[in-house]
Amino acid sequence: MTPSAACHYDPLAPETLYDPYPVLAELRRTDPVFWHAGMRSWVVTRYDDCVRVLRDHRAFARDPRRAGGVVPDSGLSVQTLDPPHQGWVRSLFMSAVRAQDLGAIESRAYRLVTDRLDGLTGAGSFDVMAELAVPLAVTVVADLLGVQAPPHQEYAAISEAIMRSMDGGLDPAVVEPGQAARRALSDLVASWWDASERPGVLTQVRETVGPAVDPLSYLYVRNTARVMFQGGYSTLAAAAGNVIHTLLARPDALKAMRRAELRATGVEELVRFDGPVQGTTRHAMVGCRIGGAEISPGQKIVALFAAANRDPAAFPDPDQLRLGRTPNRHLGYGWGPHACIGTIAAQAGLRGLVGALADQATGNRAVLVPDGDPVRRPTATLRAFASLPAVLHAPSAQPAR
Repeated sequence: MTPSAACHYDPLAPETLYDPYPVLAELRRTDPVFWHAGMRSWVVTRYDDCVRVLRDHRAFARDPRRAGGVVPDSGLSVQTLDPPHQGWVRSLFMSAVRAQDLGAIESRAYRLVTDRLDGLTGAGSFDVMAELAVPLAVTVVADLLGVQAPPHQEYAAISEAIMRSMDGGLDPAVVEPGQAARRALSDLVASWWDASERPGVLTQVRETVGPAVDPLSYLYVRNTARVMFQGGYSTLAAAAGNVIHTLLARPDALKAMRRAELRATGVEELVRFDGPVQGTTRHAMVGCRIGGAEISPGQKIVALFAAANRDPAAFPDPDQLRLGRTPNRHLGYGWGPHACIGTIAAQAGLRGLVGALADQATGNRAVLVPDGDPVRRPTATLRAFASLPAVLHAPSAQPAR
């Protein structure tokens, strides 16, 4: 790819959806900071440049209002506000997350995946996303918040509309369906807020805030609860699909993950290797220079996590899956003040998933193997599968690999 070809980088092209990493490596090498006319944004691909943009919230705003944009009330949450305005609500939710029993969340995720695998044995081909990734994500996030999990497929439809709307800069037609889905999710979260008495993040946050909080702060808190459920679900479902796909293609890696002590670093590496979130946008508040590009105040900048996570300047042998990789300061869940607040719970859920898959492959139990061509969702922000067909083969019936 030549520097001029960088302007034609299409994150929704079939070949890019299938495997973006060769394209991103060439961009990182030949044109690491370039202007993308379709997204009307500068795009940065190197690890250090991405971290700079994510860390420096004074120079690079997440909140569009700081650059003259408009944010509806429904969009005001911990993920929209910049420091110092987001500090108190982020601290509120982070403290509540850390107070949860993450070991119990991991154990329940393990049991859920194990039970579903047992139930699918002998059932023929099935979709990993519908049968494993979606139920896992809904259950883990509902456990974390302390609410009754909604019906899996019903919630998946709401989430998909919201997820597609994240690419509104590339396809304006997805914006309105996404707004309608957010309203539906807001109503669901409101019902939880008023009724849920289970131990979890929502109950702890509600008790900490109390009834005397001012209306604007109350709005931030309620919207953050909605964003936490949606962001946690969509990110974890996408990550689970990517993790399973990677491990199915690498049976030796799955075998190695039978060692419980390797699962923490292994899950981190799996997220770095093929992470769920491809990038995020910031607004330049001051004129600055990144790489060879002169960026003007008000211009947008897209930090491509997927490119940064394969940057050889930050990760030796970046295209190799090294389950014991440490340090591993990847951008799979973002970085800085807008990093995902549910990361530690998502990692617990993924450890439960990987543990169940690894244990499934032991002894005389049926083994999960691919069963057809997977299909990626046509989304640029979130890298996820639309379908991932697989089958559980009895040991005597396993095909040669």
